[in-house]
Amino acid sequence: MYTNLILFLVAIFLFTIESVPKAPWLSSWQALALLIFLLAGYGKIARKLFSRQQATTAAGYFRTEKQLAVTALVFYGATLYCCDPKYYLLLLPLGNTMPALVNFAGLLLFIAYLALMWSAGQHNYERIFARNYRPLVFIRNNIKVNLPIVLPWIIISLLSDIVALLPLPGLQKFVASEWGDLLLFAVFLLFVVLFFPPLVRRLWGCQKLPAGYLKDQLDAFCATQNFSTEFYLWPLFEGRVLTAGVVGIIPGLRYILITPALIETLSREELEAVIAHEIGHVKKYHLLLYVFLLSGFSLLAGMLAEPLIYLLLSQNFLNKLILESGIAADSIVTVVGAVPLFLFLLLYFRFLFGYFIRNFERQADLFSLAAIGNARAMVSAFEKIAVLSGNIREERNWHHFGIGERIDCLLRAEKEPDLIKRHNRKVRRSLFVYVAVLLLAGVLVHQIPKEELVLRYQENFAETALLQKVKQEPDRAIWQRLIGDLMLTRKMEERALSAYEKAYSLEPANPEIMNNLAWLLLTSEQFSLRDPLKALTLARTAATLQPKGHILDTLATAYWANGLLEEAIRTERQAALADVAQRRFYQAQIGKFTNSTYEESVRKTP
Repeated sequence: MYTNLILFLVAIFLFTIESVPKAPWLSSWQALALLIFLLAGYGKIARKLFSRQQATTAAGYFRTEKQLAVTALVFYGATLYCCDPKYYLLLLPLGNTMPALVNFAGLLLFIAYLALMWSAGQHNYERIFARNYRPLVFIRNNIKVNLPIVLPWIIISLLSDIVALLPLPGLQKFVASEWGDLLLFAVFLLFVVLFFPPLVRRLWGCQKLPAGYLKDQLDAFCATQNFSTEFYLWPLFEGRVLTAGVVGIIPGLRYILITPALIETLSREELEAVIAHEIGHVKKYHLLLYVFLLSGFSLLAGMLAEPLIYLLLSQNFLNKLILESGIAADSIVTVVGAVPLFLFLLLYFRFLFGYFIRNFERQADLFSLAAIGNARAMVSAFEKIAVLSGNIREERNWHHFGIGERIDCLLRAEKEPDLIKRHNRKVRRSLFVYVAVLLLAGVLVHQIPKEELVLRYQENFAETALLQKVKQEPDRAIWQRLIGDLMLTRKMEERALSAYEKAYSLEPANPEIMNNLAWLLLTSEQFSLRDPLKALTLARTAATLQPKGHILDTLATAYWANGLLEEAIRTERQAALADVAQRRFYQAQIGKFTNSTYEESVRKTP
């Protein structure tokens, strides 16, 4: 379940960050043909892997399923990149008004790959678990098992879209503000507390534990722990998996799920120890903390994503990568922006979330020890589970300590009761550090000069796009001129001069190019680049070809720079007549010409 959580998160992430092209790479029929080819190829791989001898055991079946689920992500990524499904989905009714429906449809593509995996493994499953299914029923059951993983995301996305469609601008403004995140979190929490537990119970086909001796004993044990719950039989993998779980936070909407195989395998004392473990999850608020940690990921990603992406995109290496690779600039920008977020997602859930899950499980184990009074029953239950699950005593995974490690911890804590307090302190301190990091991240993010990073990114992106155009169309002067304009705004005057001169050599009769080059030769902060006489020649020609206000202003400045004051004033007045909207500026220019010389203005320049 925890591994599937990461898989679905990655699938959602891949579809969400996929940009919508102006035009698809392939036509609709070509994209459909490629999609069918990819689905068929994945199905063939799935059938081949499930035909191996090692996939005929329970452990081998689950291992093969995990391998194929990861492979499905690879094929899904290829589908998104090559077939542009987002482009075509947005053409459907409600595509633009309800993005959540588009995202959900995109996720269905990933589920289609998983459906091929389940279909290929159905025969193995039926042999291992001695159960027969119709193909569609088998796929539907697997979807229902995994649906709770994505259900909160679906609900929140739909609610966001509905709010956006409502004629309530005040509510929409509130949701778009920072307080909107708190509102969404409150809605998410409400859904998890009130609707999620009964929904999960129904999706997983759980049935109430029948009245009788066992139920009476378990109810009596819960009463000794001042705990109330409903017990349900959990038919996970036909009920033959040895496991239990708890869903729900508040009494009345809280259920402990137990597989029939666990009931058949464990003694009453062992079963009570397992129930105490599940009670420990509730008593230690682990279910709420899971929600908090999931929300913490969204909060951290939301705070760090934009500054981090702009920081990466503002680096000059991106320009070099785009020019040398020949790949479209927007494609590389999308990838560069997505990779850090993707790595953050994997690292957060694999290590940080995994760290807390493991230690919550250990905390629940130690709660069971304290509730029962000794480790004997829990250790015995663990030993049975390890043997009957395929001798997995020493196996480890990212979200649970190995069974052997858990047994060793229980036995050590039985001899050293203080270990329970130490571990509880460790969990509290870890949560304190986590909250402190969230708060510190919030403070630091507000110190980042985001506007400056955005400007630098925009300038770098514009430069890269223009350089790419120069590479594609080296004979067009417009791209060199625009590069010169951009360099001038960035105070990179030598590069601006070089670009203007290249543009002028390509199109020597273009008045805008001559005007911009002349202005740079008159006003450059690097005095070595100034050349008033050359500027006057360029400005005269430009004004003859196109006597616009800004071009006449450049000519007037050139006259002034060359000591021709009367010509400068007369030309500036012509500029004011040609561009009435900027008359005040041109009058100020006349005042500058009459009150100081060009040489004096040069000396005043810092």
